[in-house]
Amino acid sequence: MQWMPEAEEAIRKVPFFVRKRVRGRVEKEAAQTGRKTVSLADVKTTQARYLTRMASEIKGYQIETCFGPGGCPNRTVVSDGLLEQIEALMKKEDLLGFLHQRVKGDLKFHHEFRIALADCPNACSQPQIKDIGIIGAGTPRLTAASCSQCEACLDACRENAIILEGDPIYPQVDFSRCLHCGKCIQVCPTGTIVEGATGFRIQLGGKLGRHPRLARELPGIYSHQQALQIVAACLRFYKQHSRHGERFGQILSPAVFKTLAERFPG
Repeated sequence: MQWMPEAEEAIRKVPFFVRKRVRGRVEKEAAQTGRKTVSLADVKTTQARYLTRMASEIKGYQIETCFGPGGCPNRTVVSDGLLEQIEALMKKEDLLGFLHQRVKGDLKFHHEFRIALADCPNACSQPQIKDIGIIGAGTPRLTAASCSQCEACLDACRENAIILEGDPIYPQVDFSRCLHCGKCIQVCPTGTIVEGATGFRIQLGGKLGRHPRLARELPGIYSHQQALQIVAACLRFYKQHSRHGERFGQILSPAVFKTLAERFPG
């Protein structure tokens, strides 16, 4: 559906954590009236109705994804299927019912448990500020194949995590800088750098609000199944310890984070 410029400008002013939901509602309501173009009036009408009926829009959780499934060329891994499995897990845990029991008064969007999936470290879905952030990762592995010194890996690595040195010249990877984006793997013509461990980096406890906090990353690269197990463990902990609808990051102490890291070694 086409959007008029003033309508696009108005939707950009909607808080980002509900923008996608509001945009979808605007288009749906415009389509129901037979219109093919969204105007500023459509945005204002839907937004006013949306805010007055906020409690009815809340489902207890939010799951956001990046542009990867739409054909993004930067995908490090293909997370297809993981989204649906996480959503099924969230529904099974009945987070909406849990929040109704624990939160006094009307539910707001900030009460919802938030998970973000990103298929590469560009992290368009902002996993760093979600309760659980899952980021696609592909770790480079060095082989015995001779290096042609083409420097394609140096050009591809935006973190300057690769150097060529030694006799004979050979690539070295500084894993303290590496973000596991897999770009060096894709461009190496000789097979000197190939794909090693692939999976997901997992970050926990991010949030915005009055006391913002970036998520902390578990040390390791996790498989599809391990990612699901970690999400399930975090949901159980959240339901056991969130007394009044506190965000996951508020109750995730360093000791609990350490316990999770030990329980799920990457």
